[in-house]
Amino acid sequence: MDEEKVAPPPSADKSSPVGRPRRWPRFGLSTKLLALTLVFVMAAEFLVLVPTFANFRSNWLKDRLTTADIVVLSLGEMNDVPRRVQDKLLAATGALMIAVREKGARRLVAMAEMPPDVSRHIDMADRDMFSDILDAFDTVAFGNGRTTHVLGAPNASGQVIEVVISETPLRDAMLRFAGAIFWLSVAIAAISAALVYFSLRGLFLQPLLRLTRAMATFSARPEDPASIIVPSGRHDEVGDAERHLAGMQLELAGTLQQKSHLADLGLAVSKINHDLRNMLASAQLLTERLATISDPTAQRFAPKLLASIDRAIGYSQAVLNYGKAREAPPERRLVSLRRVVDDVGDVLGLYGHASIEFAVTVPVDIEVDADPDHLFRVLMNLCRNAGQALEADLDPAIVKRIMVEATRAGSVVTIRISDTGPGVPQRARENLFRAFQGGVRRGGTGLGLAICAELVRAHGGTIDLVETAAGATFEIAIPDRVIELKRGRRSGTQ
Repeated sequence: MDEEKVAPPPSADKSSPVGRPRRWPRFGLSTKLLALTLVFVMAAEFLVLVPTFANFRSNWLKDRLTTADIVVLSLGEMNDVPRRVQDKLLAATGALMIAVREKGARRLVAMAEMPPDVSRHIDMADRDMFSDILDAFDTVAFGNGRTTHVLGAPNASGQVIEVVISETPLRDAMLRFAGAIFWLSVAIAAISAALVYFSLRGLFLQPLLRLTRAMATFSARPEDPASIIVPSGRHDEVGDAERHLAGMQLELAGTLQQKSHLADLGLAVSKINHDLRNMLASAQLLTERLATISDPTAQRFAPKLLASIDRAIGYSQAVLNYGKAREAPPERRLVSLRRVVDDVGDVLGLYGHASIEFAVTVPVDIEVDADPDHLFRVLMNLCRNAGQALEADLDPAIVKRIMVEATRAGSVVTIRISDTGPGVPQRARENLFRAFQGGVRRGGTGLGLAICAELVRAHGGTIDLVETAAGATFEIAIPDRVIELKRGRRSGTQ
């Protein structure tokens, strides 16, 4: 196998998003949070300002009516008020006319020499908040130079005070009040927004920024242990996110390290494979010559030595085959399952074995729609694993049996391979069909089961470890190919 060039990791590519240094956006979450806080606080202040604004107008009008009421009380029943006194009273009250209603009669108290025309009438005894708000905005928009007649509520003596005023002073006072309230609201909004902003930034944005930077750092250097985030110890959702992220990064770093080791292993095996196979072939030739010697000891150990060398060659080839990008797609044919099982038994020497019984209960008429070579490899791997597990137990009282059964249900053939060995350890079941992780025997690599799973899945089938009282039982289900039925066209039809 020629040595292949290894592409640099994505983190080394400066043109990729991972390789470039992260530039945070100009309008990030911090800016958006501050802007939204200001907007929402100002909106809340506006909702408070509107009724306050309307209430200011109502109080201003009530103050004018109260002042006029005091004037009326001070004058008593005086009917003919001098012009000079009227002018002073009107200037003090800011009114253009003062009148009083009592017992159905209306009495003029003071009035300007040239009173303007009245544009609107307001009855302070019949008001509500909604009307006050509408009138407040109306005064600000159209009150400049307008004259209004204001009718007060009855006082303690039953008198009703009337005044005619110019709305210009009221409008100017309302605008000054609105300006003062506005800048006060801006100050309150700024302080509130700053408090909310820095609180939320410390609680959420800073931890989120820390998580984002940790992910960016880890994506740039996933093999560096220093790039794994250290949880802050918080006991909230952010702390849970940090702990989950740290666990994911640890697992991913371990997986990447393992895959790096496997890549190095595959490269090393590819380099030594040629020499190793030559040495094993030479040893195999010498062992075959040794088997021709008539010495009983040589005759006894030569077959076992040949079997060991065959296993070594098969293991080396299995490692190389698994290192390929993928298995070749199956070339499916109708295969006699019983013949394949018999071939596996002959190759592994299970028929006539000294201590292991090879019990095959596969009907001769069962045919499997599968690649014969793939099916042979799957059955050989499983039977070889079972045989090695049984051979490891030297107690002659132990029953050693490998059983192969098969049934067909519709378009699915189910094959069960079971043994009376020690079974699959619990620690090996989680990664049973994963290469280099699901080894059942001490020193095993798990390649055999991984290859079996890959070949069976290529046929659209399944392979599972079945729970049994004793030993290990693997169940393989291989369905027939699905034939797509296409409606043919009759001749002469469109």
